[in-house]
Amino acid sequence: MTGPLIGRTIRRLRQDHGLTQQALAARLGISASYLNLIEHDQRSVTAGLLIKLAETFRVELAELSGAQERQLEVGLREVFADPLLGAEAVAEAEVEALAASAPNAARAVLALYRAWRVAREDASGIALPSGRRILLPNEEARDVFDDHANYFPALEAAAEAIAGELDAAPAERNHAIAERLRRHHGIAVVVRALEGLRAYDAEARRLALSESLPRESRGFHMAFQLALLEAADAVEKVLAEVKPSTPEAVALIRIGLLNYTAGALLMPYDPYREAAASLRHDMEALAARFGVSFEQACQRLSTLQRPGARGVPFFFLRVDPAGNVSKRFSAAGFPFARYGGSCPRWVVHTAFASPGAVRVQVAELPDGTRFLCFARTVTGVAARWGEPPPVHVVAMGSPLTYAADIVYAEGLDLERAAVGIGLSCRLCERPDCRSRAFPPLEHRLAFDPLRRGVSPYPFEAKH
Repeated sequence: MTGPLIGRTIRRLRQDHGLTQQALAARLGISASYLNLIEHDQRSVTAGLLIKLAETFRVELAELSGAQERQLEVGLREVFADPLLGAEAVAEAEVEALAASAPNAARAVLALYRAWRVAREDASGIALPSGRRILLPNEEARDVFDDHANYFPALEAAAEAIAGELDAAPAERNHAIAERLRRHHGIAVVVRALEGLRAYDAEARRLALSESLPRESRGFHMAFQLALLEAADAVEKVLAEVKPSTPEAVALIRIGLLNYTAGALLMPYDPYREAAASLRHDMEALAARFGVSFEQACQRLSTLQRPGARGVPFFFLRVDPAGNVSKRFSAAGFPFARYGGSCPRWVVHTAFASPGAVRVQVAELPDGTRFLCFARTVTGVAARWGEPPPVHVVAMGSPLTYAADIVYAEGLDLERAAVGIGLSCRLCERPDCRSRAFPPLEHRLAFDPLRRGVSPYPFEAKH
């Protein structure tokens, strides 16, 4: 928490609370000049001062990590590196200054850029065969979950209320949910051949689940149906607060919130957090204990951000073999690139080479920040013979400072095992990467027919 972004975070929080440097310094018992040096990252912050800052701003210590500033900087770098904007190169110091001193203006730049990309893509003819152009709401939904750090206290409360009435051990929860659907709502659950995965017939009061679904997936679909019936008010309240811009975004976010509630119902917050800590975040053991899938266990772990009872901060990512990200949540402050692919050296992509095995990596970002990452493939159910089943990699990661709490760190030399990765090839400035797929946008290429280096795109350093 004493990294290079702590000063900017303190400045942002001070401005959010309407305090002058003199006023905050008086509350902290330090001089205004010393606070000024801290805000400009010219002095370190002691543990005692961190605690005072957290008490003054009424935030958890984790919120002083600078994750918001880092994500803003990554977004701004992507914007200013886009060659189609035709803008002059923006120095790194200017990007940092904008994110630090004018975060609202930085967010406005990102919003304008997103709107411009949507307009450009729409104008370029992304359309259905009928000619009707479409706009996908997935980015808007992703922003909602990012803005809430993937934690929704109202949904947690609704799930805890239902789970309390079920009063069932994890091994009995599926049966208890099916019984609640039958007794409280008159809904029969049947398992049979089905074209899709789940189908609810409101008139017949019947929830049909596909016989191809494994047990843990059947439990999740039943929990989703129960959340739809008993947590609808809490979900709609969250939707009213976030105000999605289109009916499609409303529908997608609603499903995401119901999925969140279903996960909280199957894996109640406190028991799950305590089990995760005692098992040192062994995800296969944790999934077995709660009767859920590996992916469900991982995704739930990324939501444990309750103030005063936080779990280890993790990011969660699900990627297909083409590199498409279908799910992404971060409580760990990992600065995901919004556009373009991610680094091919990252364990997220190399895990496809070892199906079913957990792969571990200490990933080092260009700024020196390190994350303990682990990833494993998960395979879905093919619709019919001859059709390949869907395969994804589910990946998680946490700042390396939490390595002692994570079983996957065992046997690793945490200092020497680091693998340098970038956010994406277009933003990465590593000159010696053999895996580079694209040249960096902010450098001039420097090809020499008389020499061949390790990178397919040699470039000149910025002056």
